[in-house]
Amino acid sequence: MSTGELITVDQLDLKFHFELNKQINSSLKLTNNTDDHVGYKVKTTNPKKYCVRPNTGVVLPRSTCEIIVTMQAQKEAPPDMQCRDKFLLQSVIAKAGATPKDITPEMFTKDSGNKVEECKLRVVYLPPIPSTSSVVQGAEEVFTPKGSGGSRMHVDSLDKSSEVRSLISKLTDEKNAAIEQSNRIRQELELLRRGSNKSQGGGAPLMFVIIIGFIGLILGYIMKK
Repeated sequence: MSTGELITVDQLDLKFHFELNKQINSSLKLTNNTDDHVGYKVKTTNPKKYCVRPNTGVVLPRSTCEIIVTMQAQKEAPPDMQCRDKFLLQSVIAKAGATPKDITPEMFTKDSGNKVEECKLRVVYLPPIPSTSSVVQGAEEVFTPKGSGGSRMHVDSLDKSSEVRSLISKLTDEKNAAIEQSNRIRQELELLRRGSNKSQGGGAPLMFVIIIGFIGLILGYIMKK
């Protein structure tokens, strides 16, 4: 902030969120510190690059006005994002009831006899501000597959993938349980076979045959999985 006898400027830096090929605005707020009408004029070292609206005007007594500075679209960025452009704000006491039409360039010259107050401003480039639309678009690109009809299709695909993973996990658990049960039956069968050999001289009892058939059914079920 710069406070003069006539005008207070809210900032000494004109800040532009620089973006290539795009017009960018910055604003200044001028406050009249007096009970008089104060005329102002804005100059720049690079008039072709900037548009100031309004570049001349009147600030009413004890009032505030806003100036909009527009930087024309730039095709190239300066090295290290450093800008050497400068602005000069000049202000003088105008006659009572003065309007912007009453403010002339001659009022700000030394020969006019007016006390001209000056404030120098520099230009500062800042990174661009992401717009809401670009944020939403970026989110859609993440959640929407290329070439699809929209995010709904992708959500449905995610749901189906989740169902498939759940089904595979369930089948895997069932298969592991069946294998574990088959191993237990094999162990019991081996014990029965040994006991049968001792008691009947190696002949296979009816129960042994039934168990073998049962194991065959289980193995067939596992193979289908």
